[in-house]
Amino acid sequence: MTRLVLVVPADLDTPSGGNRYDRALAQALTELGTEVEQRPAPGHWPVATSRERDRLAELLRGPDPVLVDGLLACGAPAAVTDAVDAGARVHVLVHLPLALETGLSTEAAAELEALERQTLHAATGVLATSRWAAQDLRERHDLDEVAVALPGTDPAPTSAGSSPPLLLQLASVTPRKDQLTVVAALAALRDLPWTAELTGPLEVDPGYTARVQAAIEEHGLTDRVRLTGPKNGAALRAAWNATDLLLLPSQAETWGMVVTEALARGVPAVVGLGTGAEEALGRAPDGTVPGAVVPPGDPAALAAALRDMLGPGRERAVTAARARGHELNRWQDTARDVLEAVR
Repeated sequence: MTRLVLVVPADLDTPSGGNRYDRALAQALTELGTEVEQRPAPGHWPVATSRERDRLAELLRGPDPVLVDGLLACGAPAAVTDAVDAGARVHVLVHLPLALETGLSTEAAAELEALERQTLHAATGVLATSRWAAQDLRERHDLDEVAVALPGTDPAPTSAGSSPPLLLQLASVTPRKDQLTVVAALAALRDLPWTAELTGPLEVDPGYTARVQAAIEEHGLTDRVRLTGPKNGAALRAAWNATDLLLLPSQAETWGMVVTEALARGVPAVVGLGTGAEEALGRAPDGTVPGAVVPPGDPAALAAALRDMLGPGRERAVTAARARGHELNRWQDTARDVLEAVR
């Protein structure tokens, strides 16, 4: 395949896992010799105006195969249906099923799920970013086939860590990422040496961000836990180099690219049981888990895992993380999987 149209959110530079995937995929496809035409779709997705949905329909048309970010397509089934009916080949890349986002009312989640189902059944093909997510989509929407294109990683230096150990949660501050549970767990570990940074966009859910800051203050952790806002470039590289343990005990994840980014640096991670992040964490070749898996929303379980990772389990987890890091996909592997699916 020599040419592919990639339809992406207009705010592609905003820090998020989906945007990071889209950017890295475009670069890897180009490196493999595929001409990539990126078409940004403005709008407040997945809930957009009729004009924005009409614009998306225009962006999906044309003779070349199209790969569209699911955040856009799954909120606009008519745009996908019309484009396919006009002869376009439209493949939808689902980063996160819309109904899995926390903070939605029952009615809103049901409405988004219905739109998503219409979109995926109308599409030429469907791709997911993990085997966990592909199985979820097949069961959720009665789909026969969902291709998998696991996120890649870039080569990275081994993190040096910090003294005292630095715990990093690299995620938007939202109920789905569950920083409140992280703060509650950390409050039970005052007897241990550590600091923590909750790094990511603060404006996605300002009310929730305020609750997290209030919890930090109420637990007397203002000198040890910081809400830093997002970091990019040199600041993000410095944060990774200082990190000893990644935290991603989310309520829902389809993969969690920060987990494999941590493993690429030899940093263990603590992730949510039953989420796609558990798949991303995986196991080292000898079967050892490079970190820990905990039930989402359970501060006591998270505190116990962190106590182990800061104590007797640390050396074992670091060794496993470094071994697991050598097995990870690169972004060109991801690009090849996408090209195979779109063919």
